[in-house]
Amino acid sequence: MNTTVSITSASPSRPLLVVEFGRSADGLLVARVGDTAFAMVPTRQGQYFLATGWRLSRPLDTWRRGDFYGHSGDVADETAFRALVAENAEHQRERAALGRREVGSRAGTPWGVSQGATIYGEGVLCHSTAGHGGFKLAPEQNARVHKQLRSSSGFYEEDAEWAAVAQALPELFTAYERRLSDETLRNHCPDAWEAIHGRSLQPGESRERDRLLFERQHAADWIVISAVSSDRVPGFVETTATPGAKRGQGVERRGFLIPSAEYEPGLFGFVVDPARHQVLTAGDD
Repeated sequence: MNTTVSITSASPSRPLLVVEFGRSADGLLVARVGDTAFAMVPTRQGQYFLATGWRLSRPLDTWRRGDFYGHSGDVADETAFRALVAENAEHQRERAALGRREVGSRAGTPWGVSQGATIYGEGVLCHSTAGHGGFKLAPEQNARVHKQLRSSSGFYEEDAEWAAVAQALPELFTAYERRLSDETLRNHCPDAWEAIHGRSLQPGESRERDRLLFERQHAADWIVISAVSSDRVPGFVETTATPGAKRGQGVERRGFLIPSAEYEPGLFGFVVDPARHQVLTAGDD
């Protein structure tokens, strides 16, 4: 059964948005906010991720998994899915209220010739090119960027560096974008994040810090660098591991047989236990 929820606003500058929830033709929990479509898609591990689509004008109950192509991270359950959809609705409303404008541009950028730009504010443009894009800040705006994140050129690419712009100029970004920028800085620039916020990041708060800790703790352990389901030993994964997941010429490699049910690489790799995991030799069958 489909449900429709109107997201209202007391401010005339923040337009009404309609949020629809329902079930797709193949049973997925789905939603629509304006031109953006969402689905809660199950994984093989019994979890879910948030999939996105664009301009699906058909009724929700006719949608199918193949209509969705974007992957927007993990989602725990239906409550979390509905919260993410509501957050996106607020993001779209805030973005409209900010009054960003699209303009033509042929300016040179580090990523090629601009094919168009979005004006976020005075001296703040976001360029799109054939392959990439990012922000260009005027000198007075660039001076507001934290010194540990500041680019001397005023250019900030769209994958991670954009977060420095959002941190420096929060009034030009939505709450959703500010949250993502904070998350990006924690994961990619933890030293700068700590300098800005005046506190140390704890384990689990920064992917980059956690990666460095993992590498220190397992520098001498065998860590899988490649894996394939075994055709010779059903129910197992054939892996190649190196000390500390090092690669390159001269690095010792060793094969291990890991039970499929146990093999879960995690964020930074699977650590082999030589006391339990069988060394894989060419003669194993």
